[in-house]
Amino acid sequence: MKVSLDVQQFRPDEISVKKIDDFVVVEGKHDERKDGHGYVSRQFTRRYRLPDDIEVDQMVSKLSSDGVLTITAPKKTLPPSESRERIVPIVHTNQPAVAQSAPSRESGDNEIQETIVQ
Repeated sequence: MKVSLDVQQFRPDEISVKKIDDFVVVEGKHDERKDGHGYVSRQFTRRYRLPDDIEVDQMVSKLSSDGVLTITAPKKTLPPSESRERIVPIVHTNQPAVAQSAPSRESGDNEIQETIVQ
């Protein structure tokens, strides 16, 4: 998960990032200040629903020098799935698979016969 916000109008101490229930809440507020047109005060609140597949405890927020606040959280690592591999034991029958009446092969013939029954 990654969220980026332009918060250049606020000082770092005027911004807060909180996790509340299933949301991350970003707030910014500054008192009245003088600007080129008079006085201005600003305030904002942004709420983002957190996906179920993130590591909330590893969420971090970073504020860049140009006023971009970035909040990130990695995806949860999935537990290794149970292997569906199973070793099938080989049972030695000590009996021929082909009746003795079959013609014998010449030595040096390495062909493997395959029979699939479905």
